[in-house]
Amino acid sequence: MAATKKTKSTKKAKKTMTAKRASRASAPRRPKAAAGNGRKSSGLRMTEASPAFTVGDLARSMGWYRDVLGFAVEEKWERDGELRGVSLRAGGVSLMLAQDDWQKGRDRRKGEGFRIYFSTTQDVDALAAGIKARGGALDSEPADMPWGSRDFSLTDPDGFRITIGRESAKR
Repeated sequence: MAATKKTKSTKKAKKTMTAKRASRASAPRRPKAAAGNGRKSSGLRMTEASPAFTVGDLARSMGWYRDVLGFAVEEKWERDGELRGVSLRAGGVSLMLAQDDWQKGRDRRKGEGFRIYFSTTQDVDALAAGIKARGGALDSEPADMPWGSRDFSLTDPDGFRITIGRESAKR
């Protein structure tokens, strides 16, 4: 008798599973996201990036980012009374600078093979003019790019390449 009950229970479970499958099959489904269609990734989700640059002369670099580009010094880090690093901020972007300890040699080139892109809602032509007025040199003047932004570029005192751009209205 127990075997009969088990069989009836198993048959009932199979009917229930078949009904659930049929219900799922007829239910509308969301289309799967195509690669590169602008939807957010379901994997890693970041909220901010804070690049850290190792620099040859921290005081000089801090001054350049502050006085030429317009970053604000947010925090300073000292060790044994000596300035070792700073955190800088411009709008929603933070950037960290750290003094090189020279353990990898004084002839080590910095910034090679690296470019950082900063987005802004400000007038890039006015930003570029302000940077030049404060003693900065541009690598390229503001120009409309084929990908729909207006950009200019410059290089910091240690060779880190920077592009500042704004999405064009006529995209």
